[in-house]
Amino acid sequence: MPYFIFILAAIITVIVAVKLSTYADIIGERTSLGGMMVGTLLLAGATSLPEVTTSITAIVVNNPDIAVSNVLGSNLFNLFILAVLDIYYRRKRLFSQVGTSHLSTGFMSFALTGFIFIAISFPTGYHFMHIGIEMYVLVAFYLVGMKMLFSAPTGDIHQEAASAVEPTFDTSAISLKKAKYGFALSAFIIFISGSFLTISGDAIATSSGLSSSFVGTFLIAGATSLPEAVTVIVAIQLANYHLAIGNILGSNLFNILILALADVFYRSGPILSAVHPITIISVVAVILLNILVIGGMILAQSNRFNGKMYPIPSTIVVSTYLLLSYMIFVLS
Repeated sequence: MPYFIFILAAIITVIVAVKLSTYADIIGERTSLGGMMVGTLLLAGATSLPEVTTSITAIVVNNPDIAVSNVLGSNLFNLFILAVLDIYYRRKRLFSQVGTSHLSTGFMSFALTGFIFIAISFPTGYHFMHIGIEMYVLVAFYLVGMKMLFSAPTGDIHQEAASAVEPTFDTSAISLKKAKYGFALSAFIIFISGSFLTISGDAIATSSGLSSSFVGTFLIAGATSLPEAVTVIVAIQLANYHLAIGNILGSNLFNILILALADVFYRSGPILSAVHPITIISVVAVILLNILVIGGMILAQSNRFNGKMYPIPSTIVVSTYLLLSYMIFVLS
């Protein structure tokens, strides 16, 4: 029964999350919220809402492992999907399409994940209002990094993304009022389906003997990351490679901030101090895949891998993901 509920909740989450992104795009374009920063935050929040709801629900059911591993697993899965699609669409040479802002986002995600690694490996135990002191530092770094990204004169990739995805939906027939109601209803449905994802995932972990870290990192994270995968596929088909890459890297950056939100709801102390030791492998895996993806982008732009050699970096990313997944499964 838990498996059926999990699959059903995953399907509902994916379908509704895609609609949620459409409504968010309409709201951003037709209101004063259409600026680059606010619009991007609205869309990022929309596509990351499944991760938000599952992590918060995990705290409610007193399973901080799932709350943290869901975020890390989502970032892992996103990089994996990007590499898989780069191999599949190798003739389009996705990694050669990146700009300075993509690399900056990738480096920022790498830096914040590295900070999470340090926080888990060497917990201070200090907290303020039951929130780990590390989370205050994380949010400060995030805000400073976002300000630097948005102030850099690298073009509005997210606005290109919105215009590219728009043709796939008949948004002209959707009024602003309908979009607002649709956004609210979609958010509520995702809150419910995301909650069932976590509850059923927790039940699967208990009944199967799998650790919560493994279930959160792969089962739940994979389900909540499918909306990003759908968006990337659509973007590639529309030849908007900036969106395909920017969506993944931007979502990963936003997901890291969910850890701070989860710590707010976790009232038993710093959440990073309560996770299973196996979580450190997931953090290392995200850092390693970040390095490989950034390296692949740099190599692709330098034309060091041409023709049949082009897919090599992405193939290494996929192989590394599968190897690390097996290690986490065995050790969990």
